[in-house]
Amino acid sequence: MVSVANRSNENQSSLLEKDIVDNLYFMQGKSTNMATTNDWYIAVAYTVRDRMMENWIETLHGFRTKQDKLVGYLSAEFLVGPHLGNALINLGILDDVKEATQKLGLDLRQIMDIEEEPGLGNGGLGRLAACFLDSMTSMSVPAIGYGIRYEFGIFDQRIQDGWQSEVADKWLKMGNPWEIARPELSYVVQTGGHTNGYFNESGKYCVQWIPGSRIKGVAYDTPVPGFKNEKINLLRLWKSEAVESFDFGAFNRGDYMKAVDEKNAFGKYREDPLPER
Repeated sequence: MVSVANRSNENQSSLLEKDIVDNLYFMQGKSTNMATTNDWYIAVAYTVRDRMMENWIETLHGFRTKQDKLVGYLSAEFLVGPHLGNALINLGILDDVKEATQKLGLDLRQIMDIEEEPGLGNGGLGRLAACFLDSMTSMSVPAIGYGIRYEFGIFDQRIQDGWQSEVADKWLKMGNPWEIARPELSYVVQTGGHTNGYFNESGKYCVQWIPGSRIKGVAYDTPVPGFKNEKINLLRLWKSEAVESFDFGAFNRGDYMKAVDEKNAFGKYREDPLPER
């Protein structure tokens, strides 16, 4: 006779199995006999992330209503580590997902091992920031971590002929199912340039900043689950982009390199002269 608890576990693993296959079909566009290990990882990751969405939405509503004080943690690095294993443990569904993947003929450990570790930190600073954010979520403290979405991470180490060689850490090359792009949340940041001094109509000396370049910052949100408490906090990382990626005027003149100059230079633009006063 099967106990109620065992029936519940069976139902949970069967539902996870179905959702994994659905995400494989509808998110990856692959059938089970065509899928690579990375396809299965993406499907499992989306299935696990789906289990966080309802609690995440409730948390975001709490942020907006401002019912509680909110901690903002700013850091240049967030060394969060692989997401899948952490989410499985914090959500308490590790055994269920393991059973569901076994039914599909998969090895959960192999799926977990294929995940690229987010290259968002170098050591102590990034790990401390990630631990603080994780701990605040587990203690039900509303918090948002703000950082930078580094495209190439720090670096990967290779040993060639006995010497260390550094290569770019392309941790995003196979996609990142844990983040949600927020293109509607973007800001232009002006940098560089020079200052001009002048006297205003009252004879007061003033200084005007003439920026030399500008970069657009675009938000990407990642859920941070607490340990078995249904709380989800937010890690918001900012990606840098060119303000205008393509100059049609330069393209029409046949200057194809100039057409993408701003994209290559992260938004460098002409410095306007100081307006007359």
